[in-house]
Amino acid sequence: MNTSGIHIIGLGVAEVAHLIPQAERALGDAEIVIGSERQLETVRRFTSKSFNLLETIVLPPLCELEILLTAHSDKHIAILASGDPLYYGIGRWLSKRYDLRHLYFYPGISSIQAACHSIGLSLQDAEVISLHGRPLATLRRYLARHQALVILTDQHSTPNALARECQQAGFSESTVWVCEQLGYPEQKVRQFTVDKLVNNNESSDSFLTFDPMHVTIIQVRGQATYLPSFPGIPDADFITDGEAGKGLITKREVRLSILSLLQPAPADVGWDIGAGCGGVAVEWALWNPLGNVYAIEHHAARLECLEQNRQRFGVLNNLSVVSGRAPEVLSDLPIANKIFIGGSDGELLGLLASLWATLPNHGVIVASAVIESTRTCLIQFAESLKTAKLSLNNQSPSIDETDIKTWLGEVETLQIAVSRGGELAGQLLYRPALPVTLFKFTKRHINTHYSAKGTEHDASK
Repeated sequence: MNTSGIHIIGLGVAEVAHLIPQAERALGDAEIVIGSERQLETVRRFTSKSFNLLETIVLPPLCELEILLTAHSDKHIAILASGDPLYYGIGRWLSKRYDLRHLYFYPGISSIQAACHSIGLSLQDAEVISLHGRPLATLRRYLARHQALVILTDQHSTPNALARECQQAGFSESTVWVCEQLGYPEQKVRQFTVDKLVNNNESSDSFLTFDPMHVTIIQVRGQATYLPSFPGIPDADFITDGEAGKGLITKREVRLSILSLLQPAPADVGWDIGAGCGGVAVEWALWNPLGNVYAIEHHAARLECLEQNRQRFGVLNNLSVVSGRAPEVLSDLPIANKIFIGGSDGELLGLLASLWATLPNHGVIVASAVIESTRTCLIQFAESLKTAKLSLNNQSPSIDETDIKTWLGEVETLQIAVSRGGELAGQLLYRPALPVTLFKFTKRHINTHYSAKGTEHDASK
């Protein structure tokens, strides 16, 4: 067993910790044991026999824990974790801050696993989410028909509150299980209808109470009123500064094409410049939960609609609303690798140039145009990238060996013309919308090695 390092020990779900043999040895060798009062009590039968133990410490706030661990970096430290440390536990926080060579993890059964086993739900058939320390409205991004949700909660995401969210979204037929005190003698698993929980009133003789230590499972049933289960939110489901389905919002067919060009991916940082009421930004954040999107808008009424849509679709964790104009407000934001320009207040060419200068390798800019002057600006920028590429190909170095490093742009463009069905005198009629031109600019870092004659030896992207 290692004499120093941080050993993160999963305690399982039990009144007395159930430890795997390796975890029991790590705890027995520990000089310092850190955990909550409840966790320290669950391992007392192990720590009371230890000859190495110098101190037990009640878990402090994480900012203080970091200082504590640094001060005792030469010690063998055991940190107690409920359930599985690397599944919605403290293990993730530690792994992002410390060298993995100094971290040792010991799994335990999590409350999530125990809850699923209590009702016979296969974990691979469920979506696990944490509302602990997160806004209740975050639940909305996960509510979809036939979806099974296993939810870690806090004092704001009570079973009653979760049931109200289901009801308001059109999922009143859902079944809710509340799994309390898992692994303890007082363990209790109860099943409810949404209506039963929504109507749970403190003034009632049959008022239901729940232990703070619980996991909620929802089997979502019903028909959604506005929450989507697949990309392509109907225009009318957004709150806008105009009548339903209108106002300053990118329409569904164009929105889906923009997202397809952007190809959102985990860890992306995206900017939606001129976000309007948030059509693109909301869908972008909704379908890419592991990326972050910043929606930039300066118009007061549209900002209000944007924030309402952020709440409405539950994208509070990864969509940030930024009030102001580009490029002035961009310097305070994390550098984006994916950018959509929906509006630029007539400063498009200058904005494109400044964005291109800071765009990282393989970064993408997508821009839309409806009016001819905007389309002309995008064509001019595309031509400038083509000129730069031709300039590179015509290089004639004067020295024997030259490394040429430059940024080149790949350009893709398309025009979308949509006609929507309507009626005229009771007959079907297709009304054409204004065509929208889209440009995609992808930045590539080219390292090209030339001889004195200008012959290319090697190129890599």
